Amino acid sequence: MSALCALPPDFDSTYFRSALSQFATGVTVVITRDADGALHGLTVNSFSSVSLEPPLVLWSLANKARSMPAFQECSHYIINVLAEHQVDLALRFSRQAENRFEALAFETSRTGLPILDGAAAWFECQNRSRYQEGDHVIFVGQVERCQMKPSRMLGFLGGRFLAIQPGESL
Repeated sequence: MSALCALPPDFDSTYFRSALSQFATGVTVVITRDADGALHGLTVNSFSSVSLEPPLVLWSLANKARSMPAFQECSHYIINVLAEHQVDLALRFSRQAENRFEALAFETSRTGLPILDGAAAWFECQNRSRYQEGDHVIFVGQVERCQMKPSRMLGFLGGRFLAIQPGESL
């Protein structure tokens, strides 16, 4: 019996991105330090839970990202789940900038990573495993510590930011 192969897509990457934008996500800022101690961070909306036992989460990073070497080699990273009022941080960490961390308000985690002031939640993760898939690397982190401050969270849908209110339902 032969293995099934995927058929080539009948759409281009622009259409695919538009279709993906129909799925609402949260917005996070993932931060680590490189071997020289320099901080690296970026806005990520590919964050998801994987397992409760052990506690695992995942996120993905484009192969061409300038911060890829830092995340490939680090022992730990921190995932900050942004609150509604943190659109400026989402934008700050989504653009090229000389020093994204200048005048940034944060506390330091046990492993020396920034916990952003006002984040709705944060997860301090051991960099457990990485999987090369297409033009991205999927990072799986084992959560060692986490905290939350239930609040209106920052979401992203259709290329726009929105507020997500915990407890609201249909």
